[in-house]
Amino acid sequence: MNSHFHSTPSLREERVPGGGHTSFILRRGQILRMTDIEGEANVSMMMLNPHEKSERLNLPDTLKGQHTARLSRGHCFYSDMGRVLAGIITDSCGWHDPFGGVLNAEETLEKYGAGRYQELRNGFYRNGVDNLLVEMGKWDLGLEDLLMVVNFFSKVSVAEDGRFQFWSQHSKAGDMVELFAPMDVLIILTALPHPQNPQSDYAPRPVQLSWFQADDPHAATEALFTRDENRRAFVNTQLFAL
Repeated sequence: MNSHFHSTPSLREERVPGGGHTSFILRRGQILRMTDIEGEANVSMMMLNPHEKSERLNLPDTLKGQHTARLSRGHCFYSDMGRVLAGIITDSCGWHDPFGGVLNAEETLEKYGAGRYQELRNGFYRNGVDNLLVEMGKWDLGLEDLLMVVNFFSKVSVAEDGRFQFWSQHSKAGDMVELFAPMDVLIILTALPHPQNPQSDYAPRPVQLSWFQADDPHAATEALFTRDENRRAFVNTQLFAL
């Protein structure tokens, strides 16, 4: 699936191994492409304003403002200051989960069993909370700053009895999603299975990250004008950038 928003070679490439984690600032006007290399990947992501880190992704406002319970192309990620941290401009997967969160060490042990470094070395069983905290520490953030995450490449719907339903094999090898940044945004992510994935074997999948410069930032912005609420949030974003 090709993007309509950039044609130049990538600025940077990085492969995040299954169980891995990373963090970086996606600069204003840049595009981040995430690609599911093998299929059935999951990327748990936090977003913050790197210049005022008390401003963070607000998922309840993101969902309420866009009248949705899932995230896909045309959806924006609102901060708690009513600005657009990023938006999905390309998406071959079609559904990304905003509810599932990540597992902590105790939950990972309960689900997958013991997977200690002493026996498995770098193949030990990692958990989402600790992975995110490792990256957060690089930006002077701690446990009190841990946020809700978006789980990219995962589909979770609500069954008739009100329970969440995880859809296995939702994301296929080669599926990708692109995020456009209308302002600088601090990205913190980890590649671990979705907490509701029923698979009992610890088998996190790798993802490829690619950075691009948007050929036409105005066109990328307009692709996110899918609701009046998004337009108003972009006004707040532009005022911050002045």
